[in-house]
Amino acid sequence: MSFEFIKKLPTPEEIRAQYPVSEKVAEIKKERDKIISDVFKGESDKFLVIIGPCSADNEDAVCDYVNRLAKVQKEVEDRLVLIPRIYTNKPRTTGEGYKGLVHQPDPEKKPDLLAGLIAMRKLHIRAIEETGLTAADEMLYPENWIYLTDILSYVAIGARSVEDQQHRLTVSGMDVPAGMKNPTSGDFSVMLNSVQAAQNGHTFTYRGWEVKTAGNELAHVVLRGAVNKHGNSIPNYHYEDLIRLVKMYDERELRYPAAIIDANHSNSNKQYEEQIRIVKEVMHSRNLNARLKELVKGVMIESYLEPGSQKIGTGSHIYGKSITDPCLGWDESEELIYTIHKMCE
Repeated sequence: MSFEFIKKLPTPEEIRAQYPVSEKVAEIKKERDKIISDVFKGESDKFLVIIGPCSADNEDAVCDYVNRLAKVQKEVEDRLVLIPRIYTNKPRTTGEGYKGLVHQPDPEKKPDLLAGLIAMRKLHIRAIEETGLTAADEMLYPENWIYLTDILSYVAIGARSVEDQQHRLTVSGMDVPAGMKNPTSGDFSVMLNSVQAAQNGHTFTYRGWEVKTAGNELAHVVLRGAVNKHGNSIPNYHYEDLIRLVKMYDERELRYPAAIIDANHSNSNKQYEEQIRIVKEVMHSRNLNARLKELVKGVMIESYLEPGSQKIGTGSHIYGKSITDPCLGWDESEELIYTIHKMCE
């Protein structure tokens, strides 16, 4: 057997007991969960902006970013709900490279999963305590969901995970909105199948238990672009793509049809500055068509304190600059948020 069992990790219950949320944080999450879920249920016409670093690599820099975001939230709260991206798990196409805070609390040091689980929870709690904003994270590992179930207000399922049975079933037990991205192939049917699976209840094994779920009615789609057989990016945020999605939703009996548009990844061909143009086009499409305005509930934007990205392993880092995918800088991001606010007619 080629597995080396290094150490037995604490259960989610043990970690949560060691690093509990305060009554204040619990109340903030309850209020934020309702604000966000009302958008997906059509009970609020506010627009969601899920924005933040590609990966949450540094606690101080991430909290600095979220504090800035909280100040902007107060100015746009009449039309927008800002959800910070605090992504502590990072999928890697080839399996190589920085896999996120949960693997390496210090990107320059060796993996330490115990320290990572603690760092992940502490970061999310600190961000809420300082800013009053609950965050989004990617559920790369379904078994890790329980470590953050009392903290997160939004969960994303990545393009490589959306076809996986355990991811779909785990989402069916969540009580917060979960965005199911289209697979890297771009197949809308696969994405909608995933939403359907997540909205239904299931019985399955989870962390050594037989569990039963009631289904997550707030599971929805996220368009992030695709890659063809030649490795070329194919965007799927255009007006015609959104109309096609409306028609495909109409053919299925899914609860609360909704879409979030990811402005980066294959939609921008990872040209991070293109996110500004893409978001403006999405907002324009919404304003042209009442059905699209009803369907498109928000956008995802990769953004950090400094624009672009940097390599790790060099011994020195630029504070607040991505060590994974390139991101918009703060100045451009702040301006874009105000533009989105103006375009929410």
